[in-house]
Amino acid sequence: MRFNQSNRKRYLAEVTRRYVDGHMDRRDFLRAGAKLGLGAGALGLGLGGRQGGLFPNALAQGVEQDPEMMKWLADAAKPFAGQTIRLATESTPPSNAINSFLKQNFIDATGINVEIEVLPLEQVLQKLTLDVASGLGTYDLYYIDQSWMAAFSGDVIDPREKYEADAALAMPDYNMDDFLPALVDGISMYEGIMVGVPYDIPIFVQIYRRDVYEELGLTVPTTMEEYLSNAQAIMEAKGPDMYGTTGQMKSGHYSLECDWTCWLWGAGGAIFGPDGKFTGNDADGIAAMEYWMKLKETMPEGVTTWTWDGQGQAMGQGLAGQVMSWGEFFTGWDAPGSPTSGLYEAAVPPAASKALRGDTGYGEIPGVGHQGGSSLAVSRYAKSPDAAWLFAQWATSYDTQVLITALGGGTGPTRGSVYDDPRILANAKPGIEGTTRHLPVVRETIANHMGSEPDLPEWAELSNDTIPVELGKFWAGDYDSPQEVMDEIARKVDDIVGG
Repeated sequence: MRFNQSNRKRYLAEVTRRYVDGHMDRRDFLRAGAKLGLGAGALGLGLGGRQGGLFPNALAQGVEQDPEMMKWLADAAKPFAGQTIRLATESTPPSNAINSFLKQNFIDATGINVEIEVLPLEQVLQKLTLDVASGLGTYDLYYIDQSWMAAFSGDVIDPREKYEADAALAMPDYNMDDFLPALVDGISMYEGIMVGVPYDIPIFVQIYRRDVYEELGLTVPTTMEEYLSNAQAIMEAKGPDMYGTTGQMKSGHYSLECDWTCWLWGAGGAIFGPDGKFTGNDADGIAAMEYWMKLKETMPEGVTTWTWDGQGQAMGQGLAGQVMSWGEFFTGWDAPGSPTSGLYEAAVPPAASKALRGDTGYGEIPGVGHQGGSSLAVSRYAKSPDAAWLFAQWATSYDTQVLITALGGGTGPTRGSVYDDPRILANAKPGIEGTTRHLPVVRETIANHMGSEPDLPEWAELSNDTIPVELGKFWAGDYDSPQEVMDEIARKVDDIVGG
């Protein structure tokens, strides 16, 4: 088969269907997708099924949006009343909030029907690829993971062009410049094309138990060495009832690779050098592994069976005194009824032990704050593109993002102004539903500590199979030293990338 764009997407849709139906194993699926240029998130193996915080009915009832914005929507949408727009999305805090209750505000104002399917990410991919391959326009809006940008940049409408081209449908004060610049560059732009508007941003931050730190006389770590020292102090004083920290270190799972990148970048290392060769086995890479080994001594044994779900549940039960993990967990851990309600604090990640590398390969950006993200895009094949564009603007507007955040989404807003909104600042209190007191840390981490993985077709296989499988073997005792496992990973990675 000659892989022009249409054949390429039909083939991807078919292999995804076979994987979802259980007729293709995980490794073959990864390799098939990699050949077609999709990254880890695109293959549905990234940070999936994230729930974030809560959306309690008591808070959601009677929510009113900016009356001027809603009046403008009502007027602009009159030609499209009665149309139906469709979106398939992963379970994320914004999607859950919009689908649970906020979308009714849009429906009531515009008369446009909205159908949202919340699915596992691999099923979102299947539906998206079938849609673009056929050109049928089943879905008017696409949820675009950051690693999908290259693959689908030709299948979406650049929101900047749409905003400028049709003044009647351009939401007043939408303000594209309000989106955090680092996110626009990192999750929405591909070779000069804005694939969608920034929609969601999970990111690693430091979260610690204030009461434990006070009891033991600990200060918030600003270096990797201090972070390790604090974990050891907590373990010595509190173990085994409370551990120093936790991990998401399940063998063969993407979560293990996420943890590894945090410690690798934190040691001044990088995954790839500028020549495209794996560098995780150099001196900085080995230092990262040795650091991680010491840190693991302060973790419960179960970490080697946990993804982010197990880690999140453990921290929510108060099993450890500190962690480097996804900031959107904070809201749930702090909520009323949680065993840890009001006890956690957030801080930016510790500084790396050495200067972060600038000479990396495949667009890798080292930073201790490992990130993921997504954009919301209007399909070029949409049956109701104008109605979809109105929805996309509303869903990512300042006012809607404020409500998603204030009602307990847990995720960091993608707009700078939302962080400063009085409603968000008013919720910066401990032990309440929808606390926002961690968001200044999320904002600073995005701006100054954010790390992004490399962008190459083979990254899906490497980050979800090759690297975490071998790391899992190391933690199971199958390798004698960090150098041995890193050299083996280097050999496999370079063979796959070079082949």
